[in-house]
Amino acid sequence: MKIQIGVLTLLLLSLSLSTAAQSNGARAASPNSFQLTSTTFTNGATLPISMIDNDIVNASNACSLNGSPGGNQSPELSWTNSPQGTASFVVTAYDTTAAFTHWGMYNISPTASGLPENAGIAGSQYGNQILNDFFVGQEYDGPCPPAHYRPYVHHYVFTVYALNIVLRLPTSAHFPASAETLYQALIRAGKDGHILASASIAGFYSTTPSVN
Repeated sequence: MKIQIGVLTLLLLSLSLSTAAQSNGARAASPNSFQLTSTTFTNGATLPISMIDNDIVNASNACSLNGSPGGNQSPELSWTNSPQGTASFVVTAYDTTAAFTHWGMYNISPTASGLPENAGIAGSQYGNQILNDFFVGQEYDGPCPPAHYRPYVHHYVFTVYALNIVLRLPTSAHFPASAETLYQALIRAGKDGHILASASIAGFYSTTPSVN
């Protein structure tokens, strides 16, 4: 529940980002200028098998409709019109249906204009990653909604944040930074006017066959 509240707080904060940034002397992007796109999936469409996780049960992938293997690769992401003064980017992947974080990468280079496909592997060179809600590793792990449990279709939101600071998250070998750690840092950054802009795209996925 804490993580879900954190995300809702971020959504509320996004309504006042421009005002907060300007009050701190930063130049914020106009609401519609910062854009996020992907060549891996279309905004509002079903996510491809390349993004889906693997949970092998009886030699079949429980995360796909027909048991085929999932690629478990983070999607290609591209952003444009980054605001002046950006010091780092943060990317999150969040299942709003289950209040579940699949990926978080922070302190992405301010010169970056996106991330290539499969940038979310463990030990990625593109940024620091949090321990996602699978608690498997600091990496991207794809959708795997439980079959035959309503709601059948889950909604996955990918968001990029442009910050005028570099985040310093408390982390150690035994206690790596988690989703909640990142969300709390973003909430503080938003309150202090350090989030210059954000943009999101979303896709859907289900492991339950369509029923009439």
